[in-house]
Amino acid sequence: MDALAEAVVAGAARTELEHLPPPDRFTAAHLRAEDVDSFTGVADKDVRKSIHIGAVPMPELAPNEVLVAVMASGINYNTVWSAMFEPIPTFSFLKHFGRQDRWAARHDQPFHVIGSDASGVVVRTGSGVRRWQVGDHVVVSPVYVDEEDPATHADGMLGTGMLAWGFETNYGGLAHYAVARTSQLLPKPAHLTWEEAASNPLCAGTAYRMLVSDRGARMTQGDVVLIWGAAGGLGAYAVQLVRNGGGIAVGVVSSEQKAEYARRLGCHHVINREEIGLSGSEPPADPAVVGKRLGKLIRAATGEDPHIVFEHVGRATFGVSVFVVRRGGAVVTCGSSTGYQHEFDNRYLWMRLKRVIGSHGSNLHEQAAVGRLLDLGHLTPALTETYPLTDTAEAARLVQNNAHLGKVGVLALAPGPGLGVVDAERRERLTGM
Repeated sequence: MDALAEAVVAGAARTELEHLPPPDRFTAAHLRAEDVDSFTGVADKDVRKSIHIGAVPMPELAPNEVLVAVMASGINYNTVWSAMFEPIPTFSFLKHFGRQDRWAARHDQPFHVIGSDASGVVVRTGSGVRRWQVGDHVVVSPVYVDEEDPATHADGMLGTGMLAWGFETNYGGLAHYAVARTSQLLPKPAHLTWEEAASNPLCAGTAYRMLVSDRGARMTQGDVVLIWGAAGGLGAYAVQLVRNGGGIAVGVVSSEQKAEYARRLGCHHVINREEIGLSGSEPPADPAVVGKRLGKLIRAATGEDPHIVFEHVGRATFGVSVFVVRRGGAVVTCGSSTGYQHEFDNRYLWMRLKRVIGSHGSNLHEQAAVGRLLDLGHLTPALTETYPLTDTAEAARLVQNNAHLGKVGVLALAPGPGLGVVDAERRERLTGM
């Protein structure tokens, strides 16, 4: 560990951090361009073979950026996609981005530092940074926007230059250091540990936009919400948002262990995929048959059909989602972990006046709203287990196999779990811990 990292871990004051130089190279979980074709013709694209832990060169800092000493990060499904080189290698994103200007060119490298979540300490600021200082404790939003695009000022997600940090950009969060724009930063919740704080931005922000924001489904009190993958990273936050927002959460999971976890989160009713004859990543031969089984179970539990379907599974479930949502209801989708090519019977969409809402990430205002809910104790981190940075590949493999509950965290510079709590009184009041 370099001297600056050691000082951060020791809790050094701002003045000391300002006088310690960043290292020329730092440890990071990264992919290599030379491995892009390594999974050709391979059935099991095991991400443990493509994620490497080692030193990468430190980039120059742009005027609107900060260098964050990363204390903790997390695994998201985009990390799995990156490491599988699907649907296309992320090096294609880096190359395309690198053509923009000299600052973007730094990202086009033969390595890709991955990771779209992070909490840590600001250790350097660019020449144009005003609001953030060395020593600030921050979380990093995964949404990387172009502040000069007019559309960004209506909604950060609408700008044509919007990218997913650590997926479509380099120098992401699964490393000892990360480079982030100031438009990605928010204060770290003072009552959370480093790993708890790092587990929230991507999944909690995405779920908030999908369900609560006026850009999404606009959930209201009493809405029945069907949540696919209710025990996963996205689902764990969706369950809490529905429950605390006065809705009725109906979760679909793949095991009794996951069902119990969903219930602990507050899910009102839980359905096992096997009950409706849905298994694996392939769509059912007749989505209407599965949809009728699912609809019957939902009506037996709630008395009515769902107002909203929380979709991110994609190809395996989308046709069922369109069928099962009520007349005039909405399917809100943010991803497709089982495949992007969806098939559904359009009659159920157009003749029953249903809506499909596309949702992607969350803007900084929505991220700040999530931070407020965390501060109030109305939302709790979905973190269930934590790995050291050296075991990032194992952590990603767990998510690849859908063998996890909630969020899987990764400790970067933090020497162990449970550190980083500044407001112990609030933590005691909110969690009893």
